[in-house]
Amino acid sequence: MAYAAGVDVGSTQTKAVIIDEERNIIARSLLDTGANVVQAAEKAFKEAVESKGILEEEVEWVIGTGYGRYRVTFGNDQVTEISCHGRGASHLFPQTRTVVDMGGQDTKAIRVSPGGQIEDFCMNDKCAAGTGRFLGAASAALDIPLDDLGDTALQSDKGVRISTTCTVFAESEVLAWLGKGKKVHDILWGVHESIATRSLGLMRRVGLEDEITFTGGVSRNVAMVKALEDALGHKLNVSDDCHYMGALGAALFAMDHILASRTAAGTEEVSP
Repeated sequence: MAYAAGVDVGSTQTKAVIIDEERNIIARSLLDTGANVVQAAEKAFKEAVESKGILEEEVEWVIGTGYGRYRVTFGNDQVTEISCHGRGASHLFPQTRTVVDMGGQDTKAIRVSPGGQIEDFCMNDKCAAGTGRFLGAASAALDIPLDDLGDTALQSDKGVRISTTCTVFAESEVLAWLGKGKKVHDILWGVHESIATRSLGLMRRVGLEDEITFTGGVSRNVAMVKALEDALGHKLNVSDDCHYMGALGAALFAMDHILASRTAAGTEEVSP
């Protein structure tokens, strides 16, 4: 049995996924990237391997992805996160045509073909206002843990209008609304709606087509899922593995290499 791995080194968190020859996910790991990117990649891979109880040598090919993909020093190759998120999304949800990937520092809209190939993409171009970092600024301003933002925002009946397009000023605007007596959950829902509106604009630029799959760390935020669905007018594809989508896509590309190499070796053996 051959195993392949993908290691997605993001600005905030690092993810590792190991798959088998049937392309089933057999192990995952997730940890904060921190200051030492090389160490984060190594630790994520090691934790994934150990959780399955296999040897590192049994993982025949490793591909790095994410902004720190070139720091996966033990890897065999690198693939861009755009290609990996498109591939992973199409694997989990075969009818995917549009992917919205929302991470800590950027948001990407990706249009994919029926086979998962990238047809077009674009990224947010106004600071980090439509990303997880914007949520982080709201979290800091309101002194609410990042993991609690979604549930708190869903308590709102009507969000306030967040007008800033820059994360630098997000905290000031949030505090200004708080000073005007607005409820915390209404402010937070306004933040989520603002991000959803900007993300919708990105998706329209690449050509919005069903089905739409939500990937990246922010896909775990229940209010962000609802805000995007409200903006789109229909449901998104979301799963517990959407946070690992980049690493999954990288692992799938790695398995492609393993199986292609095996086929090529077999062809050489039977050649006259």
